[in-house]
Amino acid sequence: MAKKIKTIVTLQMPAGKATPAPPVGTVLGPHGINLGDFVNKYNQATKAMEGDIVPVQITIYEDRTFEFKLKTPPASDLLRKAAGIEKGSGIPNKNKVGKVTKEDIRKITERKMIDLNAESPEAGAKIIEGTARSMGIEVK
Repeated sequence: MAKKIKTIVTLQMPAGKATPAPPVGTVLGPHGINLGDFVNKYNQATKAMEGDIVPVQITIYEDRTFEFKLKTPPASDLLRKAAGIEKGSGIPNKNKVGKVTKEDIRKITERKMIDLNAESPEAGAKIIEGTARSMGIEVK
C-alpha cells in the first residue's frame, strides 16, 4: 500500500551547500522530517552540480519520511552565467545588461528540456529566449 502524502514542498538551494539553517529548517522543520538526513542526501545528490542553484521537490509523508526529486537549474540562473552578468536588468526593455548567442540558448534548452513545457527543442528555445529578453539580455 502506498504511503499517505502529507505535503509537497519546493525549494531552491545552492548545489552541495545546503544546511539545516533557514530557509531549509524554517520550511521543513514544521513537517517533522529529519533535517540532517535531508541535507546530507541533498548535498550528496547535487555534489556534481556545484555552483548552480538546484530546485528540489520534496514529498513529505504522514510517517515523517520523505523523498525528493531534483529539477534543472532555473533558466534565469543559466542565462545569467552564460551572459557573464551578476543580475538581470531592472528595466529590460531599455537597459540591456548582457548578450548570449543562439548556441548558448541551444545548450540551455538541451539542459532544461525535461523541465520545460515544450514539445520540441525549437519551442523550448523560444521559452528560453523570452526569459532572456525579460532579463534584459540580448540574443545574437
